[in-house]
Amino acid sequence: MAGRCRVMLVVVAAALLATAASAGGRGGKSARFELLRLAPAASLADLARMDGERMAFISSRGRRRATEAASAFAMPLSSGAYTGTGQYFVRFRVGTPAQPFLLVADTGSDLTWVKCHRHPAAAKNTSSPLPAASSHQRTFRPDKSRTWAPIPCSSATCKESLPFSLAACATPSSPCSYDYRYKDGSAARGTVGTDSTTIALSGRAGKKAKLRGVVLGCTTAYNGQSFLASDGVLSLGYGNVTFASRAASRFGGRFSYCLVDHLAPRNATSYLTFGPNPALSSSSAADAASCSPAAAPGARQTPLLLDHRTRPFYGVTVTGISVAGELLKIPRAVWDVEQGGGAILDSGTSLTVLAKPAYRAVVAALSKTLAGLPRVAMDPFDYCYNWTSPSGRDVDVAVPKLAVHFAGSSRLEPPAKSYVIDAAPGVKCIGVQEGPWPGLSVIGNILQQEHLWEYDLKNRRLRFKRSRCTHTD
Repeated sequence: MAGRCRVMLVVVAAALLATAASAGGRGGKSARFELLRLAPAASLADLARMDGERMAFISSRGRRRATEAASAFAMPLSSGAYTGTGQYFVRFRVGTPAQPFLLVADTGSDLTWVKCHRHPAAAKNTSSPLPAASSHQRTFRPDKSRTWAPIPCSSATCKESLPFSLAACATPSSPCSYDYRYKDGSAARGTVGTDSTTIALSGRAGKKAKLRGVVLGCTTAYNGQSFLASDGVLSLGYGNVTFASRAASRFGGRFSYCLVDHLAPRNATSYLTFGPNPALSSSSAADAASCSPAAAPGARQTPLLLDHRTRPFYGVTVTGISVAGELLKIPRAVWDVEQGGGAILDSGTSLTVLAKPAYRAVVAALSKTLAGLPRVAMDPFDYCYNWTSPSGRDVDVAVPKLAVHFAGSSRLEPPAKSYVIDAAPGVKCIGVQEGPWPGLSVIGNILQQEHLWEYDLKNRRLRFKRSRCTHTD
């Protein structure tokens, strides 16, 4: 696109010059400037040498810009199952010098925050009902970071750009504060500022860089089960101040992740990557001409819906769900945001939640095949089965293939373990839950596991591909 724009500028400039020349020939107004040589004439050899130096400089800048544009960085990502949670954790380094943390990777969050050390004076003056971050835990020390900058409560950033900030200001110079509430009832409270994060550039062994101006919450009080095992949240949602938008804007306008099996051991890691992912996007001449990269061989793509009604979540257009190759009878309104429905992807939700009409159709189709197995009661699931034979071995039952169909004729075909999941030794459950109708359906991280997902924010495309995702430390 940039090349085409330059061509257009040259054409426009040429047209303007021609128009000026024509106007001058007709007696119109014109301007004439005399060029003065203030130094002795250089020899042709000197001119050639200087031209060569300039071309080397231009070429190096071009190569550097191309490298910067094509560069990416990756952050290790792993399942938090070993902590008893259904979240995925990412390693995050913030501050100068860098302080390491383990954060929940959440595509449904627009605030990045870390547990923060609370000064005794601040603890004495607070009336927060939330438990304070303990000084014995791994906590961020903003006073130890040379790049930490509090955002003032009276600033336009606090009042207009941070939807999670509190309106009340003790004084104009007070730090911008927040009380961030999640849909599952968990919460975080603290003050917000900006700082730098340390990132490892992909393809450059040992090469690190700083991503400056990252909006960061300094949380001094919180509640929530997943927050007991992590140090905070990395905001991967769609929004002006999320980490995803800040990092993607510098690295190609996209980010990707691959979720390992949610029951994988602690040392089984994959990566959260910002920048082009060649496994998902091609870069052919045809793609360049269309200004939108196409999916790489084996990858599928569908429009990414960035709708203010579902913000900060990423929406997708679901056209249907099939079981054993048969498209289920689900009202179209279930997938239509305009009619109170719609579907989103959420890395912070474990189980897939389907609006009531879709849920009933899916469990009816799956349970029909599993009807021969003994039923077992187990919260929070409605359909669980004893999967062991009298000999103590798992029974051999063929689980029908489930597929989620997206706009653009693409479909997600997860492995059976992603929707008939291991809930206890010898027990498997249909791993979807019923959601309200009208209401959004949520594709959770278990249904997303063992797939590589790319969120192309620049071109509003979602690409995905089956992958084992594993990289053992």
